[in-house]
Amino acid sequence: MSQTLQSEVTGTVWKVEVVEGQEVSAEQTLLVMESMKMEIPVAAPRAGRVLQLLVGEGEAVAEGQGVVVLG
Repeated sequence: MSQTLQSEVTGTVWKVEVVEGQEVSAEQTLLVMESMKMEIPVAAPRAGRVLQLLVGEGEAVAEGQGVVVLG
């Protein structure tokens, strides 16, 4: 079952730390957002595989926007 992870803040994708197809563990950082000069990690809620990256580095993201599809 796939799950789309959403951004909890409005900001910019500062760094993407995974690639599509990569296996990840629970709580592993998938990407780092920058908002109001703070770095906010987006972590995997469970172990799985990154099925799709919906954003790229430097991209502006709105709160609630999908950022990663985890399978």
